[in-house]
Amino acid sequence: MVATTIEDLHADVLACALRRLDGRSLAAASCATAGLRALAADPETWRALCLAEWPSLAVQPRLLSVVPARRLFADAYSFPCPDAGELGGGGLLPSELVSAVDVYYRGAPLLSRVVETPASSSWFLGSPFRVEAAECKKLAAEKVLPPAELELSWVVVDPACGRALNVSSRRAVAVDRHWYTGETLVRFAVVLGGCKFETTVTCFEGTGYISEVSLAVQDADGAAVSGERSLRLLAAAMEEQRKGGERERDEAKRRYAEFVKSKKGRKESKARREALIDLCCSAASAMAVLCFVAAMVLR
Repeated sequence: MVATTIEDLHADVLACALRRLDGRSLAAASCATAGLRALAADPETWRALCLAEWPSLAVQPRLLSVVPARRLFADAYSFPCPDAGELGGGGLLPSELVSAVDVYYRGAPLLSRVVETPASSSWFLGSPFRVEAAECKKLAAEKVLPPAELELSWVVVDPACGRALNVSSRRAVAVDRHWYTGETLVRFAVVLGGCKFETTVTCFEGTGYISEVSLAVQDADGAAVSGERSLRLLAAAMEEQRKGGERERDEAKRRYAEFVKSKKGRKESKARREALIDLCCSAASAMAVLCFVAAMVLR
């Protein structure tokens, strides 16, 4: 009796089955046989996978033309290497950044935006890096959602070099409240080259209604990072290897906690140094006054 294998199925049936797999399963299936590898290399299969993973790509179809779908998935699905440094002075900086932003609730897309950011002007290079992805005057949800259960993907694409990078931790690393407005701030962050790329999703108080989504970069001292340095960090991270696996989501939160702890320690150390300097200045001033008084008395 002749054994039947999966490759005995018609190629169209296999292709349809492969398009129902997620990225990790599709990559694993392509390693099984030469026939499956050829079917898994179909650009349309990866294109459909990218559109399912990031609905915002449908808003700007040119992204899948400047970056091959398979490359885009490999770049954006995995996590960036946190040890990536900055692009050298002779490196070419991106002249434009395209951000594909998707907010999810329990796996279902809630909000999708594409933001094109010109990055070559002297104003952008010298100003603090900040990208506004959404500012909703109307509510972005039809029902009340727990903010802590929101997930986010922020894919930054450099159209010139055809590379992408996901600068979101996927799951929230912190949830707190704005000190003045009382709005809920859901934070997603990755640490690159000693700097924190943090996306803040602002929700109306007590609900999951999204009012704003923005990305900003801070250094270890809590100071805003300029556009030029942020571009160097992004360009270097795009060239580095990626990290995959489900545990990277927890690692991203751990690295964020370490960054916040380090920033707090540096801030306290700076405060102690400044207090010591103030004390020395006060002591020197007091000594000068005493010497002046003594000189006047002894005259």
